[in-house]
Amino acid sequence: MNYLLRSAKQSDLKQLNELAKQFTLLNLPSDKKVIADKITKSEKSFAGELSTDQADYLFVVEDLEDGILAGSSQLLGKKGTPEKPAYSFEIIKKERFSKDLGVGFIHQILRLKVETDGMAEVGGLVVDRSYRRIPEKLGRQISLIRFIFIATRRERFGQKIHAEMAPPLTEEGRSEFWESLGRRFTGMPYAEADALSQQNKRFIQDLFPEEDIYMALLDSRARLVVGRVAEQTQAAEHMLKGLGFEYTEEVDPFDGGPHLATNIDDIHLVKNTRAYKVKTSTNAQFSDSGFVAYMNDNEFFAGETLCARDGDQLVLPEISMRNLQLSEGQEVFFCPLEH
Repeated sequence: MNYLLRSAKQSDLKQLNELAKQFTLLNLPSDKKVIADKITKSEKSFAGELSTDQADYLFVVEDLEDGILAGSSQLLGKKGTPEKPAYSFEIIKKERFSKDLGVGFIHQILRLKVETDGMAEVGGLVVDRSYRRIPEKLGRQISLIRFIFIATRRERFGQKIHAEMAPPLTEEGRSEFWESLGRRFTGMPYAEADALSQQNKRFIQDLFPEEDIYMALLDSRARLVVGRVAEQTQAAEHMLKGLGFEYTEEVDPFDGGPHLATNIDDIHLVKNTRAYKVKTSTNAQFSDSGFVAYMNDNEFFAGETLCARDGDQLVLPEISMRNLQLSEGQEVFFCPLEH
């Protein structure tokens, strides 16, 4: 076990900012003040000082050999509250038929949805370019650990969880969907509108049409990207669908990217996480593997490791005990990996 998964802390600020420079993400911008504020909010969230409506968790994966942060991911307690509604377009099918002409059509309709009692959300996953193809698959680790954390603090989350997938954009970073629809009702370019939405989404409800929008009226290039994911996002989509996430027939109002969702208690990582007491052994047969996680002083720590289960005890290699800073008899949560 050479990589530690843990909650972010203020000493990570410089490295997180450097990591953010590799990407163009609105939820992890290369802005030290924004990232510092996110870390502060995350620390309060892990400590249980914020309600579900306010909680926002930031995870990192650390290379223990040299202390480098190799990636990060985020988990939102609830997306869509009375104070900060969430917006999407529902895709609805509507049949139209003319008896006189003997012609009928099944139209796809976009209907604006305003959510004030939303669900938890996974998002904001990034992995440093130099760590993307290593055998440990850090992108997978930093993604899955969010579900292990939910299992350890199940009472903090509702019944469902969703994810917003990134859609295809042009080489210039333009959204064909936005150009064909959103820009006509707001007058703003995609990047400006998307950035503004991170602070206040009210303009969507104020400016977007209340009436149904027939997709047939959109530009053909816009229709082609609705509900599709970008090539670089397909692996994440595949992993989430493997956990039980399904397309909700809803898309992002800015770029048409699909929304996926599932019941939290149906996710095998949540169902299979159990509490154990840890111990170490020099002659155990470590035939099992999985995620070990625990909280200490309001910080979250986890790692993927070999192990052996003995009743209510979890036997770990010495290196895992040392890297996770565990002591004999300490209570941890463990989730076996499916092979």
